[in-house]
Amino acid sequence: MASNRGLAYVKPGVVELRDIAFPELALGDRKCHHGVILKIVSTNICGSDQHMVRGRTTAPEGLILGHEITGEVLEKGRDVEYLEVGDLVSVPFNIACGRCRNCKEQQTGICTNVNEARPGAAYGYVDMGGWIGGQAEYVMVPYADFNLLKFPDKDQALTKIRDLTLLSDILPTGYHGAVTAGVKPGAVVYVAGAGPVGLACAASCHLLGAAVVIVGDLIPERLAQARSFGCETVDLRKDASLADQIAQIVGVPEVDCTVDCVGFEARGHGHSHSVEQPATVLNAAMEVTRAGGGIGIPGLYVTGDPGGVDDNAKIGNLSIRIGLGWAKSHHFTTGQCPVMKYNRNLMQAILYDKIKIADAVNVQVISLEDGPSGYQDFDKGAAKKYVIDPHGIVAA
Repeated sequence: MASNRGLAYVKPGVVELRDIAFPELALGDRKCHHGVILKIVSTNICGSDQHMVRGRTTAPEGLILGHEITGEVLEKGRDVEYLEVGDLVSVPFNIACGRCRNCKEQQTGICTNVNEARPGAAYGYVDMGGWIGGQAEYVMVPYADFNLLKFPDKDQALTKIRDLTLLSDILPTGYHGAVTAGVKPGAVVYVAGAGPVGLACAASCHLLGAAVVIVGDLIPERLAQARSFGCETVDLRKDASLADQIAQIVGVPEVDCTVDCVGFEARGHGHSHSVEQPATVLNAAMEVTRAGGGIGIPGLYVTGDPGGVDDNAKIGNLSIRIGLGWAKSHHFTTGQCPVMKYNRNLMQAILYDKIKIADAVNVQVISLEDGPSGYQDFDKGAAKKYVIDPHGIVAA
């Protein structure tokens, strides 16, 4: 039997590398004829993983982490028709059947057949169907013909793997936030959060033709990373209001669109920046977005948060000033990104050098053994996107 190792969530603040079972083409006690086993080429640490590792979800001990996966087909099931052993593929973090109503309407983030608990599933994530994560050496992917994006030229793809690895989640997620907020040529956009998703969103805003992209964060190194590819920035530690800082950049205290790339662990602005205030970003977005503008919300909000600041926050009940959004006729879009809606076109943008996403998010390649330290550094606010290279393929 071949061996396999994966990064496991042990307890808040602790991730360790463990020996785990080699994947099988099986779903419980039945064969998964529509699946493939992948040798993982790259797998990324995500801010959503970090929520679990901080103990801010109900994730169980021993959960194998990782929903951002790129891999090589090692074995395929009997019913897989359009993929071959050796193909290099991107794995959308959404697990989707391709058969239900939502999948057929391109809403693959809320497939109704892959998670008994609720619509939508993901690899290695709490309450998302119990699927084994991909921060490992090998993983099983179901519904392979539907889910997987094959790179047309394997050798070419490997030369751009630091960029293409981001197709599994953060680039489509950032792009989805921008699209749903209404970003278009000439738009003035505020992106809340300069973590990897926020930076990917800012780069996507440029791809979509935005005139000005303003990124806000509390960490100077992340703001510097945003400036490195042409963004304006606001330092949310300052006592000057967000609206005033925006006015200093564009002359008026408002923007056309806002994208919330922070989520439920948001902190206050100004003198209260050290205090968690989970509704801060949403309320600030309504304040600074012009009447008739849009707010995209790819940042994660949860229904269960053991570390919430109060009883309401622990069940995802936040003090949102929805009356302001209603009065300004804002439109809001929430939820997981349906990766398959965007990943093929974004792949083309990468392959034809229309976006340098690895540079924008500052990809740092590490080994599987260095995964636990990668989590620690990321938790400290490192202005990097950690890409795990289990077999040394990316480094080579």
